[in-house]
Amino acid sequence: MSAVTQMKCACEPCLCIVYLEQAIQKDGKHYCSEACANGHPDGHGDCGHKGCTC
Repeated sequence: MSAVTQMKCACEPCLCIVYLEQAIQKDGKHYCSEACANGHPDGHGDCGHKGCTC
């Protein structure tokens, strides 16, 4: 079995898939951006990925 190299961003409404070696890691979870990792302190929709409404 091969190792997992990518997964969905841990931010619940986020649709982004992140490569584990490039992900922002916080509290044992993997995120696509600092905004997602920090719980979107400035509101939703700022992860910067096209089509994502988180």
